[in-house]
Amino acid sequence: MSTDSVFVHKIWQEEELSKMVKGGVPFPMLSDAGGRIGRVYGVYDEDAGVDVRGRFLIDPDGVVQAIEILTPPVGRNEAELLRQIQAYQTVRASEGSEVCPAGWKPGQPTLKPSPELVGHVWETWKPTD
Repeated sequence: MSTDSVFVHKIWQEEELSKMVKGGVPFPMLSDAGGRIGRVYGVYDEDAGVDVRGRFLIDPDGVVQAIEILTPPVGRNEAELLRQIQAYQTVRASEGSEVCPAGWKPGQPTLKPSPELVGHVWETWKPTD
């Protein structure tokens, strides 16, 4: 979503994104003309009249689980976004009985939070690459 019009999104998809991602991005891009949604999420720049780059992971219950705000000079990392989505899905599927520690990747073991784990994560968590 951005303050760009749906027409700008269409051209961006056809002329640029489709050259970076085979077939273009597989989801609709929404227009926030006027910045109404950006204001709600605190990413609308009133002086420039645009939304600053923000990423919000919202769970099925409507709860914001993660936020990332980036200024234009730094690009986003879609691999990290997907890793975080998979981690939140894993935690949700466990109904909170498991957690995904820093650096967790799909297929790696999770941790089971407990008083005994506090101060001993380093002994338990052995990430693999």
